Amino acid sequence: MTVRKEFDHGLENLHQWIVEMGNFVEKALAEAVSALKNVDTARAKEVIEADHQLNAMEEKIMELGAKLIATQQPVAKDLRRILSAFRIASDLERMGDLSVDIAKTVLRLEGQPLIKPLIDLPRMAEIVATMTYESIQSFINENVDLAYKMAKDDDQVDALYGQITRELMMLMMENPRNIAQASLLSFVSRHLERFGDHATNIGESVVYLVTSERPDLNQ
Repeated sequence: MTVRKEFDHGLENLHQWIVEMGNFVEKALAEAVSALKNVDTARAKEVIEADHQLNAMEEKIMELGAKLIATQQPVAKDLRRILSAFRIASDLERMGDLSVDIAKTVLRLEGQPLIKPLIDLPRMAEIVATMTYESIQSFINENVDLAYKMAKDDDQVDALYGQITRELMMLMMENPRNIAQASLLSFVSRHLERFGDHATNIGESVVYLVTSERPDLNQ
C-alpha cells in the first residue's frame, strides 16, 4: 500500500467512526426520551450502561487522528478533515453524556406522578433528534447548506426551552410541592437545549471542513 493510499484508508476509518458515533448518539437520545415519556427505568439504565461504548469510539478517533498527523503531516483539507473529526467526536461524546443525564433524571422520577403532561419536552426532543440526524448527514455529504439549516432549527429549540422554563416556573410558584419535579424537568429541557447546541457545533465543523471558514452558528 502506497503512503497516500494508507493515508486515505486512515481518513476513511475516521469517517466511519464518526458515522458510527452519530448513529449511536441518535439511538441513545431516542431511548432516553422514550424512557422519560414512560418513566421506564429499565430503559434508562440501558442508556447509562451503554455510554462506555461511545467513549471508546471517541478514543479510537483521537488515537487514529493523532497517528495520521504524526506520520503523514497532512495539510490543507486533509488536515481540516482530521481536526474536524476531533471536534465532531468531542461533540458527539458530550451528546452521549447528555442522553445519560436525561436517563439519570428518569431514575429520579420513578414512582412520581408527572405534574404536567409531557408535550413540549418530546417536541423539543424531536427537533433535536432531527438536528442530530442532519448534522451527521451534513458531515457524510459535506453539505454546508444543511449545516446552516441547523442554526434555524436551533432557534426553535431555544424558543421551546424558554417556553418550558416559564411553564415550570409557574408550576413551582403555584405549589411548592411541584418544585422538586419541576426542577428535574427543567434540567431535561436544559440537556436538550445543550444537545441542540452540540449538533449545531457539528454543523460548524462541517463548514470549516469544506470552506476553511469558522462560522458561529450558535449566535
